[in-house]
Amino acid sequence: MTDPNCAFCAIVTGAAPAHLVFEDNTAVAFLDARPLFPGHVLVVPRRHTATLTDLPAAQVGPFFERIRRITGAVERGMAAAGSLVAANNRVSQSVPHLHVHVVPRNPRDGLRGFFWPRGRYASEEEAGQVAGRVRAALNGDGG
Repeated sequence: MTDPNCAFCAIVTGAAPAHLVFEDNTAVAFLDARPLFPGHVLVVPRRHTATLTDLPAAQVGPFFERIRRITGAVERGMAAAGSLVAANNRVSQSVPHLHVHVVPRNPRDGLRGFFWPRGRYASEEEAGQVAGRVRAALNGDGG
């Protein structure tokens, strides 16, 4: 199933051009039109899925198997020392279709760690409370 208003669904169906690097019944991978570095690939589920939390449980394994395979190919194909594999979920998601960025990385490539400021918990107590909230949400969700 695709969404006729989705830019990535248009790529999946062939209605919009893209430099495809992989496609099968589970996923489609193509070069990012605005790459961080050459070889920056986006991997999307073939079926329109807005976010990772919307991806059916039975599709998580197969989808991430494709991401793992494509990550290795990006590293080998671009002679990269490693890679960044990342996804946004709603916030900063430029297209509301689940997509995982696979970016080739090399030492001193100019990309510094994460793209956002990092902080610390005010105390171990605060960290414990936050961990408890996440555990409670997991338990309420069936874990």
